[in-house]
This record gives sequence, C-alpha cells and structure tokens, in this order.
Amino acid sequence: MASVLLLPSSSSSCCCSRKINAAIHVPKLPKLSLSLPKIPMRNLGEELNTRDGFINTIPVEKINHFIDDRSHNSSTNIISTQLYAILEAVADRVEMHANIGEQRDNWNTLLLNSINMMILTAATMAGVAATAGGIGMPLLALKLSSTLLYSAATGMLLIMNKIQPSQLAEEQRNATRLFKQLQSQIRTMLAIGTPTQEDVKEVMEKVLALDKAYPLPLLGAMLEKFPAKFEPAVGKQCNNGWSEELEMEMREIVKVVEREDIEDYVRLGNLALKINKTLAISGPLLTGVAALGSAFVGNGSWAPIVAVAAGALASTVNAFEHGGQVGMVIEMYRNCGGFFQLLQESIETTLEERDLEKRENGELFEMKVALKLGRSLSQLRELAGKSASSHVDEFASKLF
Repeated sequence: MASVLLLPSSSSSCCCSRKINAAIHVPKLPKLSLSLPKIPMRNLGEELNTRDGFINTIPVEKINHFIDDRSHNSSTNIISTQLYAILEAVADRVEMHANIGEQRDNWNTLLLNSINMMILTAATMAGVAATAGGIGMPLLALKLSSTLLYSAATGMLLIMNKIQPSQLAEEQRNATRLFKQLQSQIRTMLAIGTPTQEDVKEVMEKVLALDKAYPLPLLGAMLEKFPAKFEPAVGKQCNNGWSEELEMEMREIVKVVEREDIEDYVRLGNLALKINKTLAISGPLLTGVAALGSAFVGNGSWAPIVAVAAGALASTVNAFEHGGQVGMVIEMYRNCGGFFQLLQESIETTLEERDLEKRENGELFEMKVALKLGRSLSQLRELAGKSASSHVDEFASKLF
C-alpha cells in the first residue's frame, strides 16, 4: 500500500524535473554582427545647398565674386559719403560768399555816400567861413569843423581805396557762382556716375583752389588790388567721338580765344587798373589839400578857394571811382580773362591726351565748348574755318 502510494509521487517528480530542465536550458541563439553604414558628415554650406534631395553646388568663383561685390559696394558707399560731406561744405561756402558779397556791396554804398556827404559838408563850411568874415568863435568853429571833416574823409578814403569794396563784392559774386557750379558737378557725379577716390581728390582740390582764389577774410588774405601787372584769374584743369577734323577745329578755337578774347580783356583790365590807381591816389590827395585850405580860411584869399575847389573835386573823383565801381570792373575783366584762359587750357589738356578712349567724348566736348562761347555747333565750326583762313573779324565768345 505504501509502495502503491509512493509510485505516483515519484512519477510526478520526474515529470516536474523534466519540465523545469526544459524551461531552464534554452538553446543559445547565434551571434548576429550588424554593420551599420556610416553617415557622411556635411558642412554647413553643403547642408544649406541640399534641398529636396537635390544638391545645388555653388562654385567657389561665384562665392568670391559675391564677396568682391560686397567689398566694392562698401568702398563705393564710403566714397559717396565723402562726396556728400564735401557737398555740404560747398553748400555752406555758397551761403557764406553770398552773404559776405551782399555785406561788401553795402560797404561800398554806405562808405561812398558817407564820404561824399562829409566832403560836401566840409566844402560848404569852408565857403561859409570865407564869407562870414571877421575873427571869432563862429569862424573858428567853421574852420575847425571843415578841417576835421576833410581829415576824416581823407582817412576813410585811404582805407576805402585800399580795400576796394566794389571789387570785393564782385569777388564774392564770382565765388558764389563757381561754388554753385561745383555743387552741381558733385550732384551730377553722385546721380549718374560711379565716383572713385580720384574724383574725391579732384573735388577737394577744386574746393581748396577756390578758397585760395576768393578768400573770405580781409586781413592777411585779401587779394592785391593794385598789382604791378594785370593778369587773368589763374585756373587749371588737370575712337571716342574724336576725329582729325574735330582736333583741328579745337586748335583753331584756342587760337581765336587767345588772340582775340584774352588779349582784349587783358588790355581793358590794364586800362581800368591804371584809372583806378590814379583815382585812388587823387581822392585822398585832394581831400588833404582841402583840409589844409580850410585850416587857413580867413588868412588869405586863396585858402577858401582851395578848400572849396579841392573838396568839390575830391567828391567828384570819389563818386566816379566808387560810384562807378571801377574796382568791380577790374575784377570782372580779371574773371572773364580767367574764364577764357581756363577754356584754352581745358582744350589744350584734352588734345594732349593721345589715348582717345581716355578723353571726354568728342561730340560732347564740342557741344560744351560751343555753349561756353554762346555759339551753336555750326557757328563754332564756321569760326574755326575763319581762323584757319586768317579772316577772323569777331571774338570767340558771343556771351561777353
């Protein structure tokens, strides 16, 4: 019975043992070696150039060209900024010269009227003192007043004749016009051209040249009003539409300008300079003599005559010199002569350039010369033909 009961127990024990062994002893799986492909590393430029599975490769040359363009644009911006700064300075100079020119024109009017009134008043006093007769305080007062007025007028005339206010005013008017012209050139350069550093240098030289030619201050910088020799205002300018016929035409125009226009303005300028020198000396001399004559009124018959006559002559001379603005006429002749000399040098400098491509376009240059002389193109060519045949009977300019 016991054996019977144990049998099933041992049988079940064996079965459990088998089941456990089967669960523990799992067969080993073979080792798998997985080789994953390496992902290639891309730089940022290639990554940005990859779009939708397509690679857009930008050549290195284009990248370098893009960098050069950015560098060029940056340089152009700097040059444009420099030109704008110069343009602002030129605009300021236009305003300054215009204001000072108006001020000096007022000087001429006020000084002329004041001095003439002083001279005429002194002459009247000298005449009254001569007719009053006797010796007393009224006579002494008239004599003293007349002498003082003549003396003051003499001193003011010396100063006025030295600075020549009418000539100063004309200088400022010319400076205003030339600075406005330069202002327009800079604006045109910025609007339609591609300015370079050479353009900036050239514009700066023009500004400084005009500052030197037309100074604003009087003391230490004023131009000589009575030079030993009259000379025009100095100015220099330092297949493209050109032909042999056009070159010959320009050379003949230069001959006419030099032989007719410049020579005529130099002659007139020298004449005006001599007249102005004579008047500048005569005015103060006459007022000085009148002052001496008024001091001796009552001591002789000649003294009142000298005082009144010299005063009247001094007033006339002063009115002719400054009322007629002889100094302004001299400056006008000097400026006109300088204009023609500049035109001559501009043509000669252009013709000296043998490389036609480096010259200004010939047709444009011919048109500019014609406009400066107030002529049409046909009239300009006709004038060149007359010069070539030595039958010139007119000036090159029809403007002035």
